[in-house]
Amino acid sequence: MSETPSAGPTEHSERVHALDALRGFALVGVFISNSLSSFNGRMLLPREQALALAAPPLEAAVNSLFGLLIDQKFVTLFTFLFGLGFALQLTRAEARGASIVPVYRRRLAVLLGIGLVHMFGVWVGDILSTYAVVGFMLLPFRKCSDKAVLVWAAVLLFALPITFTVGQRVLPVVLSGAAEVERAQKATRDAEAAHRAEFLAGLSSDSVLTTQWANVRFGWAGMNNPNRPLLLSIVLGRFLLGLWAGRRGLIQDVERHRPLLRRLAAWGLGVGTTMGLLVLVLNLVYRGVASPPGWLAWLRTPRDVGYLFMGTGYAAAFALLFQKERWRKVLGVFEPAGRMALTSYLMQSVMSLCLYDGWGLGLIARTPPSRTVLLCAVLFAGQLAFSHWWLARFRFGPVEWLWRSLTYGRAQPMRRAPASAAGVAH
Repeated sequence: MSETPSAGPTEHSERVHALDALRGFALVGVFISNSLSSFNGRMLLPREQALALAAPPLEAAVNSLFGLLIDQKFVTLFTFLFGLGFALQLTRAEARGASIVPVYRRRLAVLLGIGLVHMFGVWVGDILSTYAVVGFMLLPFRKCSDKAVLVWAAVLLFALPITFTVGQRVLPVVLSGAAEVERAQKATRDAEAAHRAEFLAGLSSDSVLTTQWANVRFGWAGMNNPNRPLLLSIVLGRFLLGLWAGRRGLIQDVERHRPLLRRLAAWGLGVGTTMGLLVLVLNLVYRGVASPPGWLAWLRTPRDVGYLFMGTGYAAAFALLFQKERWRKVLGVFEPAGRMALTSYLMQSVMSLCLYDGWGLGLIARTPPSRTVLLCAVLFAGQLAFSHWWLARFRFGPVEWLWRSLTYGRAQPMRRAPASAAGVAH
């Protein structure tokens, strides 16, 4: 009786080098985004103090460039690559005559466990648990046509968020009246400010137990976030775009799709920059206003459109540049970090706690944007060096090895085979 083929770990020879490099590149922006929006504690400060920290001309310029070029754009790119990776796994499993479902479910279950440990044990801003939950939602789409995938992506990225925003803003006013809604919103804002102040005080402690317990409390309180359905919808929509791109082979076969990639790069960067400038100008206009007009909340949709287009533009432009030998040497530096992206992502959280928490260097809520970006650049350079060193000796990053071993129920071979032995085997 022949055994049913099963999906297995991706071998080095099967890897798409441009995809690994692009994933490593995305990690740079993710690190800067997480540092400026969470790790450095600036967003936990009262509005006046946060504005003062970014008030000098240099800090204002860095903050504006961050909002225009990085904020959420690289997170969008990173999320897109998850869906593209799923498409590659699906294609390879089908080529072997295997079903991806059992292994993929185990992979997601293990990822969910890693994400929950990260969220409550290290950093409340974890995205891995969300990716795992939404990853299960991605499975039913594996047999959908490309057209159906794009239609669902449009619904999840545009129709549902717009409907959600309208319902969130209009229905309470219709049902309870504008005055009551304003009172409820003020109470919510006051409660959130108190929670942020309590969290900041906890992170400033010189006790590891105190900082991490504050992280647990803040994370648990955020589990009932009313915007969570919106986040799940957007993440699944980005996954589906990645699934479509992976099926089409946009990153795997750039030469065949060069005209399409050029259009995606031009439109993505053009529309993304336009939307980013619109949001940037309005934020600067109302920067010092204590109570900005309520209609600014409606900027969510064009802002999210800008994130999507800019992330797409970055992916297309990177893929095109990676085909040029000179650029491949430059961009290929990111490849090892992309091959061990899970380890790199978790390392960024641990390093940031050592920098910012009170038991570490205690920089929480003290570093302006320029210094935060500089620290990110130095630490990520160290990550790149570590990734190159590690993968010269081992097949997987340490957390990737754990993920694979738990998924397949057995320890995976870790050390790389000596060059001479590999040559003989070949």
